[in-house]
Amino acid sequence: MNGEPELTVISLGGGVQSSVMALMAARGLIKPMPDFAIFADTGWEPKGVYRHIDWLETQLPFPVQRVGQSNIREDILAGTNSTGQQFNSIPAFVRTLAGKVSTVKRQCTREYKLTPIVTELRRSLGLGYREVIPKGMFVELWIGISRDEIIRMKPSRQSWIENYWPLIELGMTRSDCKEWFAEHYPGLVLPRSACIGCPYHTDAEWAEMRLLDKESWADAVFVDAALRTSERAQRFGGEIYLHKSLTPLGEILSFPNSKQYPLGFGDECEGMCGV
Repeated sequence: MNGEPELTVISLGGGVQSSVMALMAARGLIKPMPDFAIFADTGWEPKGVYRHIDWLETQLPFPVQRVGQSNIREDILAGTNSTGQQFNSIPAFVRTLAGKVSTVKRQCTREYKLTPIVTELRRSLGLGYREVIPKGMFVELWIGISRDEIIRMKPSRQSWIENYWPLIELGMTRSDCKEWFAEHYPGLVLPRSACIGCPYHTDAEWAEMRLLDKESWADAVFVDAALRTSERAQRFGGEIYLHKSLTPLGEILSFPNSKQYPLGFGDECEGMCGV
């Protein structure tokens, strides 16, 4: 877009890439200095992510705005989406009539990440819900996608939002981000940002949760079981699961496959999750 943005804003997921991007901006290594960061809270992140966001707020010279549409965990248990309609928006796994593995239609990123961010940006511009964006006004939104996830780069669906990927421009990978953080903040660990029961967890991530975060694991097992007793589950013969094997989480003895599932974040709209 031509001209200068009205606002420069970081989409802060609380994970590795967006955290490093924000901290580099705080040190003047990425310019210009952002006006603020937005943390779109689904309400179902591990406690470590919330502690990390609290810590980040003490490190950044710009504010972190916390926004949220609703609590995705409560909505899943209620069998609704963020607007109260009878529809689960997470891409849980199901068995089709042909016996193949498929997924429930995914809308969670748009509803619980993108929509709250867009709403906050409009509010920050002083605009109402349906108020027309003045011609030439736009926001530059920084998204923490790294070079190894370049497939996730997508233009904004809003004509007045220009997505920007500083880490891509710097040629940094996720590993580079971890190394930079370890050098500048020794002894601290960056969390992995994702909903506790995200069906796109790799086997390695499920195994790590079961071993190191027993509270989150117990919650994921509970929600996984609840999915199969929901009204929506009856449309799929009661077979809705968080794990691609179509096995209840609590009954899985080992997680042999550490790779990301084929239907992973590469298909995720706007590149907002997991960063």
